[in-house]
Amino acid sequence: MAEQPSSNGPSTSTPDTLEPAHPEVPSFKVYKPAGSQAGPTPPEDLPDSYFTPTTADIMGAQATLTARTQALVNAPLQLRSQREAADKAKRDRWPNTTIRIRFTDRTQLEKTFPSTDKIRSVYAFVRSSLRDDAKPIKFILYQPPNRDLKVSDLKVRDLTLTELHLSPSSMLLLRFEDESLNGSNVPAPLLPSIMAQATDLPSPPSFDASPEQQLSRSGAKPPVLNSQTSEKKIPKWLKVGLKK
Repeated sequence: MAEQPSSNGPSTSTPDTLEPAHPEVPSFKVYKPAGSQAGPTPPEDLPDSYFTPTTADIMGAQATLTARTQALVNAPLQLRSQREAADKAKRDRWPNTTIRIRFTDRTQLEKTFPSTDKIRSVYAFVRSSLRDDAKPIKFILYQPPNRDLKVSDLKVRDLTLTELHLSPSSMLLLRFEDESLNGSNVPAPLLPSIMAQATDLPSPPSFDASPEQQLSRSGAKPPVLNSQTSEKKIPKWLKVGLKK
C-alpha cells in the first residue's frame, strides 16, 4: 500500500498564482502623435534669397552625387569576401537595431530587434500590437519615397536588418491596404493596453542653450581645469633663449 503523505508537516506547495518580484518592463515604446502636444514656435518667414543655392551648395551637391554614382558603379566589383567582411563589421558594431513604426496619424511604435532578425520579425511585432479588428487587414512597411519592405519580396525577406541598411536605427511608415485606415485623422488601431503607455515624443535638443546649460541638462560634469595644466607650456628652445 502506498504511503499517504502526512498532513501535519509544513506545506511545500506553491500557490497557483505568484506575483512577479519585479514588474515586467515593456519591450517597446509608443509615442503620441506629434501634434498632440504643444510644439515649438514656428520660425519667421524667410526671404526667397535664403532658398537660392550658392555656388558652394551646388558644388557640394555635385560632389555628393558623384560619390554616390561611383559607389553604385564600383559596388559589383567588390569581392564577396569584402562584402561579407563589411557586413560582419556592421553586425559587430550594431548588434541591435531600433525600428520606429509611424502610423498615418503620426503615432509611433518603437522596438529594438537583434540586427540579425529579418523584416518578418518587425511585421510580427506590429501585427501583435494591433487591435483584433485590425489584425486581419494587410499592411505594408515602407520608406519614402518608394521603398516597400514586403515579406513577399524575394529581395527583402531573406535579408537581415543590417543587410537591409536599417541598422542601427530606422523609421518605417505603415500603410494599410484598407484606405479607410490611412487617414491622418484616423487613430492608430493599436491595442488599448499599448496606447495606455503612450508618452510624448522627446523634445529635440536646443542648440540655442549655452554649453553650461547643455551640460546641466545632460547630467555631465564640467571639466575641472588645473592651474598647472591650464598654463601654456613654453617650448624648450624658447627656455634656452630666455636663460641667455
